[in-house]
Amino acid sequence: MITMIGSLKGGSGKSTITFNLAVWLEMAGVDVVVVDADPQATLSDVLQVRNEEGYKPIIRRESATLLRDDPEVLRTHDQVLVDVGTASMENLRGAIGLADRIIVPVPPSQADIWSTQRFLRFVAANAGGREIEVLGFINRADTHHAIRESDEAAAALISLPGIRFLKPRLAQRTAYRRSFSEGLAVFEQQPRGKGSAEWHALAAALYPDLVS
Repeated sequence: MITMIGSLKGGSGKSTITFNLAVWLEMAGVDVVVVDADPQATLSDVLQVRNEEGYKPIIRRESATLLRDDPEVLRTHDQVLVDVGTASMENLRGAIGLADRIIVPVPPSQADIWSTQRFLRFVAANAGGREIEVLGFINRADTHHAIRESDEAAAALISLPGIRFLKPRLAQRTAYRRSFSEGLAVFEQQPRGKGSAEWHALAAALYPDLVS
């Protein structure tokens, strides 16, 4: 399965999600590779840190050129995760054309809801007539109970056509930034932390067959 993690806005957490998913799947014994199709190369940077530190498991990476030149190589793997944004529209269109499903992390703001609406239209226009499963969840949610913006964004996301809403959400926590900068998944660095619990809930929603 080729899963694209994408959106039209930068800063939504695509690379962090892709990296944590890759580590989680590798730990589950899945044959997984990642494709960093974003010219900003944030995912490649964190993989380099992980390799330099010698952390296991090793996360394998394939070249973004395969999206265009030899996509069948990607399908030799059980799971392919593609991190892509608008910095390369060619890569974005190529990833949509290959993706079996798309994961959209949505920060809790009205601007991000509008951007997600535009992204859904962009996906439909570039899917080549295929039906692609699109999954969305709230990323970088508010942690203070008095702030309702995350709940309001979730309600708006639920109402959008063309996307399936996932209830688990990831909060705005320093644990994600700190672990990422060190080349570790959040559940590796803080196995009993709140971020780890949130992550496992989201991963279970994305890959229920692996935890059932």
